[in-house]
Amino acid sequence: MWLFYACGSAFFAGITSILAKCGIRKTDSGVATAIRTIVVLLFSWLMVLVSGSAGTITGLSAETWIFLILSGLATGASWLCYFHALQLGDINKVVPVDKSSTVLTILLALIFLREGITWIKAIAVTAIAAGTYLMIQKKKTDAPVPKNKSWLLYAVLSAVFASLTAILGKIGIQGVESNLGTAIRTGVVLCMAWMVVFLSGKQHTIRKISKRELFFILTSGLATGASWLCYYKALQDGPASVVVPIDKLSILVTIAFSFFVFKERLSRKAAAGLFLIVAGTLAMLIQ
Repeated sequence: MWLFYACGSAFFAGITSILAKCGIRKTDSGVATAIRTIVVLLFSWLMVLVSGSAGTITGLSAETWIFLILSGLATGASWLCYFHALQLGDINKVVPVDKSSTVLTILLALIFLREGITWIKAIAVTAIAAGTYLMIQKKKTDAPVPKNKSWLLYAVLSAVFASLTAILGKIGIQGVESNLGTAIRTGVVLCMAWMVVFLSGKQHTIRKISKRELFFILTSGLATGASWLCYYKALQDGPASVVVPIDKLSILVTIAFSFFVFKERLSRKAAAGLFLIVAGTLAMLIQ
């Protein structure tokens, strides 16, 4: 059953990037992240009430709380970096870098979770890394260098924090109902996101958000909530080294929608990179 939830996570994560991109054309990415997190939080606690796991919160150990909070902080950092990268760069370049967190996650799972690595998995990791490199390469026919290339830095940081989220989340959900764990983490992300908004002095821009962008921000929050719930349920029942790669297949959904919505086309080199990423990800499933 965890495989079904992992696939659901990939789909909802894929459309999240598209919806979020539509909502941050003029809106500050940090403000958008803070707003959409409210939706995710409401969605998460609704599922907690439906599943009837709210009463178990008093039984969580101090160690569990620590890892849930750390996982939430890592998630918040990953979100802030990711959506800022989306605001600065093309989806077809930002998303592959973010999805490369698979490589780091596998290494961290090997070190901290004692999840073994086979020669097939090693080849898969190499393919994903090579594919990511090909997808972010600048086309020869591109226009002059863009005025802001910092999207790459934020995309890399997003990947690093995303991998930490997976490992800390895997440790923190031991003995915790997945919906409750997701809700607690979301509360941490919400506090972190709004703290960033106020520290940066961007709170006054909330009133300037157009209704259209607000709609996309809110719907991206709903998609994120659905993705999270599926992801952490899969992570609770399945191995992190397999669940994470499946979740990263959301890149196919994102690339497909970016073509139809933003008219972003892949070069032959980027298409080859996408093939390597998908092939490497699928190879994880035959372990």
